[in-house]
Amino acid sequence: MDELLSEKEQIEAIRGWWKENGSFIVSGVVIGVGLLLGWNYWNNQRAQSALQASAVYESLVTEVADGDIEAARTLAADLYENYASTVYAGQARLAMAKLYMDQGRDQDAANELTLLLAEGEDSEAQMLARLRLAKILLYQDKPQQAVDLVLGYGYRDTAFAARYSEALGDAYLALEQIDAAREAYTLALADDPNAPTVNRTLVQMKINDLPQPPANAATEDPLGAPGEGAAEGESAGDEPPAEPGAEE
Repeated sequence: MDELLSEKEQIEAIRGWWKENGSFIVSGVVIGVGLLLGWNYWNNQRAQSALQASAVYESLVTEVADGDIEAARTLAADLYENYASTVYAGQARLAMAKLYMDQGRDQDAANELTLLLAEGEDSEAQMLARLRLAKILLYQDKPQQAVDLVLGYGYRDTAFAARYSEALGDAYLALEQIDAAREAYTLALADDPNAPTVNRTLVQMKINDLPQPPANAATEDPLGAPGEGAAEGESAGDEPPAEPGAEE
């Protein structure tokens, strides 16, 4: 009898606990399921968006290869407006910049790269955009702007360090800052020779073509060292005075 009462009490206790807490448990399960479904939906939408952006980008690459600038601009605009959160938007700006340069529209190319840099993220596409923009500035005979662009960015700890250093060397050379150019080219050669990101032979040629620094003061000795005048005089044919009686 006592056991039956104990079981009955246990059942009543469970019912009371469920009455008090059951709604919270059900709500938690519903919320958890909702979050899971929402997460899955978001991931699916993101994957679908990336897939669509990839298809648009592939079409853009085709138009860029064909040189059809109007068709390429339409596709690029679609990527900028509807797929801005994907990597393909940045890649599209790089592709458009290349197309503009191929058609001699260097300022349009610079504008595309500048817009990519203004997006605020430090992506690989932006690092490449900064490098290409520096080269366009050199092409436009704006070497100081190229120097400012490169030095304004902490490039030395990136995978693009050697390539940035080479571009910096080109800019310094255009500014006739030979020592700075030599230093920048030398830094470019510090790239891992087993996995180079620059043409090491070309960079070395650039260094070799730099005007050589003047010889040091000890070598030139413009004021002349003591005793050199006498030596020069002797080599010029001056004879020492004859000793007394030498002519006899």
